[in-house]
Amino acid sequence: MSLNRTELIAKIAEESGLTKTDADKAISGLQAVLIDSLSKGEAVKITGLMSIERTERAARKGRNPRTGEEIQIPAGYGVKISAGSTLKKAVSNK
Repeated sequence: MSLNRTELIAKIAEESGLTKTDADKAISGLQAVLIDSLSKGEAVKITGLMSIERTERAARKGRNPRTGEEIQIPAGYGVKISAGSTLKKAVSNK
């Protein structure tokens, strides 16, 4: 089972006592902060929950799956998400 955005907002509203509108604004705010921080290369750490950081990917050679032709894949960025201790404990106890 997974939660979509609407279900996540409803659960956050229920757990926190916020209205669904306020919970939606909180999620949107978190999303904006993550995008802004990571685009600047700044890591975001929520103690006990997770840390998120931008990682660099070096340029490399690959293959076109249709033709088998060798192609050059340019350097770029990815995102690394690591679970915090509280989240790890919660998942491992189930």
